[in-house]
Amino acid sequence: MASLIYGTETFEFEDRQLAHVKFVISQKLRRQESFLLSWSYSLALGSGRSSIWLNEHSHLHFRFNGSKPPTLNQVWLERLMTASFSVRGLDLDEVPEPQEQ
Repeated sequence: MASLIYGTETFEFEDRQLAHVKFVISQKLRRQESFLLSWSYSLALGSGRSSIWLNEHSHLHFRFNGSKPPTLNQVWLERLMTASFSVRGLDLDEVPEPQEQ
């Protein structure tokens, strides 16, 4: 599992998912575009949802377990980026990784 550390809070994600989210966050913040990032928790983690507001002043740290970064899926990156411009922000539950064809 990988971690997104936002201020003093730590959120766990799959390494592959967080690698893609990191790319989108980096692109957005480089352009000084603020946005909302949301996701839900599995029943094993007590269920529920979280949302965080991201802007160029956010204190972020990405921690990955593996030493080799995953190959990024261009289609998924485009879908995540498009979703980040919506009124609801980037909701990770609504943009799953596309299945290989």
